[in-house]
Amino acid sequence: MKQTLQALLTYGQETLKQQGNLEPELDAKYLLLEAFHMDMVHFLIDRNRELPDDPEIRRMTERYQEMIRQRARRIPLQQILGTQDFMGLSFVVNRYVLIPRQDTETLVELVLKEHPGKGEQILDLCTGSGCIAISLAALGNYGSITAVDLSQEALKVAAENSRRLLKEKGKVTFLQGDLFEALRTETRKFDILVSNPPYIPTQVIQGLEPEVRDYEPRIALDGSEDGLEFYRRIAAESLAYLKPGASVYLEIGYDQGDAVKELLEQAGFTHVRIIKDAPGNDRVAAACRP
Repeated sequence: MKQTLQALLTYGQETLKQQGNLEPELDAKYLLLEAFHMDMVHFLIDRNRELPDDPEIRRMTERYQEMIRQRARRIPLQQILGTQDFMGLSFVVNRYVLIPRQDTETLVELVLKEHPGKGEQILDLCTGSGCIAISLAALGNYGSITAVDLSQEALKVAAENSRRLLKEKGKVTFLQGDLFEALRTETRKFDILVSNPPYIPTQVIQGLEPEVRDYEPRIALDGSEDGLEFYRRIAAESLAYLKPGASVYLEIGYDQGDAVKELLEQAGFTHVRIIKDAPGNDRVAAACRP
């Protein structure tokens, strides 16, 4: 039986479908194009041609088959490929960071719209891959951005993304620590605070898709019993690190708008708003420091 790109694609699709993958056709296609260093146009041209039996083709075929096996085990597609697009930028990802999601683009777009950049100083808590901080640095005109994470491994990924994606070196400073504990030696205050903190209730995590539950870092998911622990801490502790009139933007779960709004108002924040994402779900809590 002759070996073709189309036959390999069909094999991948069927394998992933049998394992309950939600998008077997799309995932198999992405993996095939990656393994053969090919774009969609050349695949369509060459898909039914018999592949030559040479060492390079065998190597690429074996790589594709291994990636299909990994995806069949429900390892996230983005971790297999090693990258994820976010705000038009390609971010390196691995098992130590939350995979950037389109939901979070709502937060970045809102900050860019309301603060296009006049030299403000930004603080990004729970930075993970650095996708929020680096996107703001690349697309806005801010004075400086300080990005904090508890995970040293996550900060290595964020630093790599900064080196790859930012022309101006040092535009983002990365600090290791538990929220504001990382700022013990900082004397300056910030104009804007952004964060996509862990916000999934502990008991909900076990029911998530295997890609998230088993392969994304729990430290980036678990928001305690009710999912609100990090919002409580940010609301209670952030005033001391913000300039008067500073703005706060927090990503939230689709059902957390009222609870986070109440936490911010009780802490003394004003002009608290809940902004919806494109599908119409609550996605960002925005507020001002009085």
